[in-house]
Amino acid sequence: MNVGIIVKGIGGIYEVQTQEGRVSCTLRGKLRLRDDRVLVGDRVEVSRDQSGKGVVEAILPRTTELLRPPIANVNQVAVVFAVQNPLPNFLLLDRILVQAELLNLSCVVVINKGDLNPEGALELADHYSKISYPTVITSAAKGEGLDRLKELLKGKITTLAGPSGAGKSSLLNALDPSLELETGMVSVKAQRGRHTTRSVELLALGDGYVADTPGFSRLSLESDQERDLQFAFPEFRPHLDFCQFRGCLHRHEPGCQVKAALEAGDISKQRYDHYLILLEEAAPRY
Repeated sequence: MNVGIIVKGIGGIYEVQTQEGRVSCTLRGKLRLRDDRVLVGDRVEVSRDQSGKGVVEAILPRTTELLRPPIANVNQVAVVFAVQNPLPNFLLLDRILVQAELLNLSCVVVINKGDLNPEGALELADHYSKISYPTVITSAAKGEGLDRLKELLKGKITTLAGPSGAGKSSLLNALDPSLELETGMVSVKAQRGRHTTRSVELLALGDGYVADTPGFSRLSLESDQERDLQFAFPEFRPHLDFCQFRGCLHRHEPGCQVKAALEAGDISKQRYDHYLILLEEAAPRY
């Protein structure tokens, strides 16, 4: 019995990467009757039938599970956005970071197309590195920042997230030209790119895996996450225990130390404003 990881699944056929290579597998009958889905990223036990075809016998326990996109055992999110072409949507960027924090996933910020605006890229990198996120400036076109990005991806199962047109597939092609992933052009008028990733697939990259996944950037907050949201902003955490009132949501409450840190310049106004927008979204619906 071999242990492997599902890297792709289409039409009931699952590609499983094992130490002996990639094996095309079907599911044992009992697995097809499970209530929960078999996901890309699942670690599985695989056997071979008499004809040599692979059979997935068991799904090993998951460490994490994402619903959109459907993928298991991811432990890192790399948020990719362009310094321009398209211009960055900072609310979307912070929304993805917050979603990753709420899922207890580590985050990496990738500022792509840095060659188009080097000064702007440095300003953005400084902003997010101060929050504590590992940050890298890259250029898929120029091959810049790729070694640093490889280090950040090493040994992880990472999902790439960010707006279409930011260059996620182009970055993966630059990291490993043999992938030959489809890439899309950015509309000059709309400043939006065309989604080129249509299904979830794990791509081997060094001793780790990367998922260029559709859909992660469309995640929205649930209406019961109001109390949890403050913990998804790392720069808030040093101040949370010092607010005057237990249960402070850092809006209008007196003695709020998060607001004091904002006024002192220790928390950026843009990030705080995004917190308020997301807080409204996460408020309970009665």
